[in-house]
Amino acid sequence: MDKRSLKVAVIDMNNGAPNQGMRGIQEILSRFRNENNIDLSFDIFDLRQKGEIPGMGYDAYISSGGPGSPIESKGEQWENDFFNLLDQIEAFNHKTNKRKKYVFLICHSFQLACRKYELGNVTERRSNAFGIFPINLTEDGEQDEIFNSITNPFFSVDSRDWQVIEPDFAAFEQKGAKLLAIEKERKHVDLERCMMSIRFSDEIIGTQFHPEADPVGMKMYLLQEEKKKSIVEMHGEQKYLDMLNSLDDPARIVLTQSVILPNFLQKAIGNLQEA
Repeated sequence: MDKRSLKVAVIDMNNGAPNQGMRGIQEILSRFRNENNIDLSFDIFDLRQKGEIPGMGYDAYISSGGPGSPIESKGEQWENDFFNLLDQIEAFNHKTNKRKKYVFLICHSFQLACRKYELGNVTERRSNAFGIFPINLTEDGEQDEIFNSITNPFFSVDSRDWQVIEPDFAAFEQKGAKLLAIEKERKHVDLERCMMSIRFSDEIIGTQFHPEADPVGMKMYLLQEEKKKSIVEMHGEQKYLDMLNSLDDPARIVLTQSVILPNFLQKAIGNLQEA
């Protein structure tokens, strides 16, 4: 294989629901290919709706967010296939020092992995979280190469009805996992801050937030009457207007989209070059 090539599997967890995330992921992959002049190819696997699961013939895997409960799918065939794939990738990486396989898990996929590895309490939120919010890096997060060139705090799109709270640090230590980012501190709200990013292993990382989100997709969401009403009711009209106005701010989601997944891909292609 050419050292400047990268084969990526994109796992679609949206179960047929309309979304902007898959478009965002594909745009990042295409831009990374063009900017780095590499032979990057990708295939999409519709896991929840069609039962499609990639094999082991890929260098990197990106698994999307999606709707619904990350708990009710326990025991379903598609979830078993997803967990089996993670097990196979970890077993493969454990056996080789060369050309390891890399995984990035987003939102719903992240929640499933947290449940699989029992790293925290996967629970339903009191209310939907939707918008552009600050996220705080931990000390480990500040040292992690996936967040190179990001600010602390940084801003990203958060869209979820579920969350992972109450980290089990004994399980983290046993797994060799690291908590990289947490929800912003809200001193006036007596609620547990949720985990926003975890490095499950040297090659597997996940985020609760959406690093693929871009201003175009976010604007489409924010202009939906239902989303507008929800945000105004939760945070007030000024917060809603601030979100709209911040979409093109180069220090907010534009920065996050340009840094995190490209850093992940850079690590994967760097690993292949070393091999």
